[in-house]
Amino acid sequence: MMPFPDHRPDAPPDRYAVLGHPVAHSQSPFIHEAFARQTGQAIAYGRIEAPLDRFEATVQAFIASADPAQGLGLARGCNITLPFKFQVIALAARSTPRALLAQAANTLRFDADGWLADNTDGVGLMRDLQQAAGLVLAGRRVLLIGAGGAAAGVLGPLIEARPAEVVVANRTLAKADSLVQRHGALAQACQVPLRSATLADCGRGFDLVINSSASSLGGGPVPVSPEVLGPRAFAVDLMYGPAARLFLDWAAAHGAQGRDGLGMLVEQAAESFQVWRGVLPQTAPVLAALRARLAGPA
Repeated sequence: MMPFPDHRPDAPPDRYAVLGHPVAHSQSPFIHEAFARQTGQAIAYGRIEAPLDRFEATVQAFIASADPAQGLGLARGCNITLPFKFQVIALAARSTPRALLAQAANTLRFDADGWLADNTDGVGLMRDLQQAAGLVLAGRRVLLIGAGGAAAGVLGPLIEARPAEVVVANRTLAKADSLVQRHGALAQACQVPLRSATLADCGRGFDLVINSSASSLGGGPVPVSPEVLGPRAFAVDLMYGPAARLFLDWAAAHGAQGRDGLGMLVEQAAESFQVWRGVLPQTAPVLAALRARLAGPA
């Protein structure tokens, strides 16, 4: 059942979109259209390129563009990607606890009494690692590379999985310090040692290494030493496709099991879909279809 009592059966489909800069590469329309077919939800989902200095104005224009006479249904929400995740909280009337902890959001729902901001990145990563990949995080040493919007979204749920230790390493130590300090109370409550470090001095022998930095997006080298990889380590890049290739090749060359961020992408999208529509879709068939789509013709 749709959670929108004001939606008439004869009205155009509710609209959603992903906003970013750039955004043409986004697979979110494919994912959410698959979720809609699976769950019987009538929605339309698109991409919107937002100028770097006009994020809020772009969201407002999307909301204002509804025109049932032209077949444009109400805008009900959007996903937010690079580089706007840190701008969302200040614009929302309400934010979920996980978005407030991250101080970043990737999901907006346009409620009648204001915008609701949420962050589904962390739960998406945890579901992919724990359920799809079968990885046990409790008792593992974890290195999180990067301190931007993606790292902010995943750190809280990562701590709640109760690993043996989490180290946040970043090129700019002050950003890592800020992220660690914000999660200090949660880490203490979960009895998880948490510290910040530079990329050059973050430690060695980790069981799980997560790359959330922009190194893959820019095609640059892996920003840490291979010594960070422990025996039988698991190495995850939050990017996917060609952008993740260098990191995955690096992991394989040093004996680690690599995984890209495609599973996380689908899982976080499913959580966003539930925030918007009140139903959690099945992710496995959508992930399989997406991997086949990106692989291209055999």
